[in-house]
Amino acid sequence: MDMERSQLSGGSLQISTEVLAKIARLAALEVSGIAQVTSDVPKHLAKTNLQRPVTVVMKDGIAEVTIRLYVKYDCAVRTACAKVQENVKNTIQNMTGITVSKVNVIVAGLGEEANNEE
Repeated sequence: MDMERSQLSGGSLQISTEVLAKIARLAALEVSGIAQVTSDVPKHLAKTNLQRPVTVVMKDGIAEVTIRLYVKYDCAVRTACAKVQENVKNTIQNMTGITVSKVNVIVAGLGEEANNEE
């Protein structure tokens, strides 16, 4: 588990990349037209962590996020994905102060809203 460390006046702060991924997932789900964030891996294999629905890579204190999702059938895919990129970037930066260089969106399929368990 990677951690982003920063100094505060009263000590230090560490934020794991898993927390950043959770923030990204929830921010993506706020966007209209997004059905679910998914690894697109069968549930019986998902527990092996072969592929996570959201990955965050930290380099020199800057995050790069990749998110796999399903869009709703009737949505404008480009528009929804651009909004996901903007919302994920802004939410992570506002909540944590960590700069996000880019948000890569992979549309894994079409779907209806589902139980969004990781």
